[in-house]
Amino acid sequence: MTPAPLRRAGLAVAAALAALLVPATPAAAHAADAPDGTDYRAEVTAISPAPPGLTARMIEAGARLELTNRTGRDVEVYGYSGEPYLRIGPGGVYENSRSPATYLNRTIAGDILPPEADPAATPVWRRISDGPTARWHDQRTLWLESTPPAQVSADPTRQQRIRDWVVPVRAGDDTIEVRGTLDWVPPPDAYPWWVAATLGFLLIGAAGPVPAGTTAGVRALRAAGALLALGGAATVALTVGRALDAGAEGVGGVLLGLVGGQLWTLLTGLGALAAGGYALARRGAADFALALAGAALLLFAGVANLAVLSRSVAPVAGPAPLARVMVTLALATGAGALAAGLLRLHAAARAARPARAARAQDPRKFREDAASRTGEPAGSVKLSES
Repeated sequence: MTPAPLRRAGLAVAAALAALLVPATPAAAHAADAPDGTDYRAEVTAISPAPPGLTARMIEAGARLELTNRTGRDVEVYGYSGEPYLRIGPGGVYENSRSPATYLNRTIAGDILPPEADPAATPVWRRISDGPTARWHDQRTLWLESTPPAQVSADPTRQQRIRDWVVPVRAGDDTIEVRGTLDWVPPPDAYPWWVAATLGFLLIGAAGPVPAGTTAGVRALRAAGALLALGGAATVALTVGRALDAGAEGVGGVLLGLVGGQLWTLLTGLGALAAGGYALARRGAADFALALAGAALLLFAGVANLAVLSRSVAPVAGPAPLARVMVTLALATGAGALAAGLLRLHAAARAARPARAARAQDPRKFREDAASRTGEPAGSVKLSES
């Protein structure tokens, strides 16, 4: 029969393959073209005049403008030609299917305009949400060119104002302006973060060559498991930060954002926490769990968020340096746990090879040796099949 640790390992591999083959859940909060990081910082500075209940902010690292209307009456957002684009009110959010902005604002680059898009045409309203909040890519708040502005090219090491922007809104007969700024923020030096990730990888990976059957080997396994769990906790915090940056509010909103937009990364972090606990408990398949969870953490939490290390504005709520710390932890602990787990698996397989060879050459002597170690009669010792 197949040993229990191998059966558990096979189940873990099957589950991992199944997860990889299942299509990812469509992103509900972060759009497919949301940036992983940027050096352009867009901010809302004022709403003028500001009626009570009307709020605005930038989300997704400044990729989207969010407008929430709790004034109790409809407000309309104007498009690029002064046409009605969005209507937000007690009845929900409506978009004007004749407004070119409806199509241009669906992605950062902008969709191709259909023939019916005409800013001079009578609005045709289509309901898109029943809530009081609308979110869209507004080209007035973004820098859309592939090359930076001339003043930035002349001096990219200095923070600079690109432009002030205004998004006009109408509430009844009143015209309201959502005002903001777009700045260039010099990118950070990614070298120190890579050095930290490399040192962490070497530290954790050093647990691999330590002999598994020794006291030092046990301590090394537990240390690797504890550090992997730390990387898992950092990954969970990173996913929560991304959900908050996508506009999630409250516990329910954060949970919905995690399930809808950050599900795989969240599961990766939770899996690393579980694998770390598995190693701390010295379970039978701890080495395999260490390697598998480390690989997932490295790929889906570390490599997937590499842009955070070299961009000044990260798509995570809170200070950008904190996001870089979390990504560095995911890289270091993921790569280190992968290396340690593989090295320990290789060492275990190499150590078991002479015993298998001896058993194959002289099964009777193998039974006698096993009986002498266990104190049982030689006839009662059974040879397990691999």
